[in-house]
Amino acid sequence: MSLILSILMTVSPYLARVYEYMPAPGQFVNAMPVATMDDTPQTMAAKAEAAIANNAGKTVCLGAWGGYIVFGFDHPVVNSGDEYDFRIKGNATYASYAKETNRKGGASEPGIVMVSYDANGNGLPDDTWYELAGSEYNSPQTIRHYAVTYTRPNGLENVPWTDNRGGSGVVPRNEFHQQDYYPLWAPDELTFTGSRLAPNAVDEGENGEHSFILYCYDYGYADNHPNKTDGCKFCIRWAVDQNGVPKDLQAIHFVKVYTAVQQVCGWIGETSTEITGAEDLHPDMPLPDTQTDIPLTDIPWSAQNPEQPTKILINGQIHILRGEKVYNAQGALVK
Repeated sequence: MSLILSILMTVSPYLARVYEYMPAPGQFVNAMPVATMDDTPQTMAAKAEAAIANNAGKTVCLGAWGGYIVFGFDHPVVNSGDEYDFRIKGNATYASYAKETNRKGGASEPGIVMVSYDANGNGLPDDTWYELAGSEYNSPQTIRHYAVTYTRPNGLENVPWTDNRGGSGVVPRNEFHQQDYYPLWAPDELTFTGSRLAPNAVDEGENGEHSFILYCYDYGYADNHPNKTDGCKFCIRWAVDQNGVPKDLQAIHFVKVYTAVQQVCGWIGETSTEITGAEDLHPDMPLPDTQTDIPLTDIPWSAQNPEQPTKILINGQIHILRGEKVYNAQGALVK
């Protein structure tokens, strides 16, 4: 039987790395973070990381539907089983003047959250993704296998899009933001795929005045409820595969968030998920199987299941044993 150890190790609870950042077009794209014509996918991922990693607290905009970010921590986030496991911070707010009293509303720009376990052990987010099934997962208004293609316009113009259901529209420009709305470092066509949630905006204005309230979904989406509420917390146990079958993940290494709603709210503009950070809510929780301190040469390779990562001590340092490979706490292969 494995021994569960209480191991003192300095890990950060906060998001540590951004692996990918590709927003869809939007009024804050190329501004949060700032992009130039010289930027590349790699430099923009680094800029996004500087904005939100280590509790920096700045804002990264994902743009219209489908725009996404992929990030991770400096350690695996463990599935606690019956508690919230991590928090994703955004800039959602409640409005006291929202007219509907049976649900919270204000500035909610929900993003679908996906998680991945580093099954191949290479430290990169190239394994299977699992969606965290939020409150709208089984809604008949949720569209699965949705796809949108955005096309770079000629100059500072509205950005046109078409979808795989015969729909089309634009991401409109407005007077408040004068930069290019199409990602400067992206190809001339951008296609995103995923699920689309129903529009959550209601125009509650009167006498010809527009006043949009973006109502919150119950749970399970980023930038959907304010940061100090449980509505921005997530459980790994919500993970489902592409067929909706629950997936029992002991831990996750990567998180992906993408804007889940395709809507424009008058002068407010497109609905765009924003991310300001993320936090492991129990960073010191050990993986389910934790071995005693043993020499690297004595690790019982044949007894290990690649799907069951094991935390071990080697020369006093925490490492992760996965199959026949050993990784340090930062995910680097050591054997």
